[in-house]
Amino acid sequence: MGFRPLHDRVLVRRVEAEEKTAGGIIIPDSAKEKPQEGEVVSVGTGARNEQGQVHPLEVKAGDRILFGKWSGTEVKVDGEDLIIMKESDILGIVG
Repeated sequence: MGFRPLHDRVLVRRVEAEEKTAGGIIIPDSAKEKPQEGEVVSVGTGARNEQGQVHPLEVKAGDRILFGKWSGTEVKVDGEDLIIMKESDILGIVG
């Protein structure tokens, strides 16, 4: 992939939502919510502080993350639907 986000931005691929509930009920596509979990594809170099020093990001490519429902901007890169968001939009890393 020939795309790398700038500064404190992160490129994320959504993880597909479960097709069934815990009780075994199949959820139709029209009723599914977009998943709020994703995999980090690429990260920027980091944010600059007021002294001009670069503060590296805490997430790295390959991390599974949780993010807010309305976080980021949806983009299409190489025909794939991805999300660009700031690191501050990430709620946490899934262990």
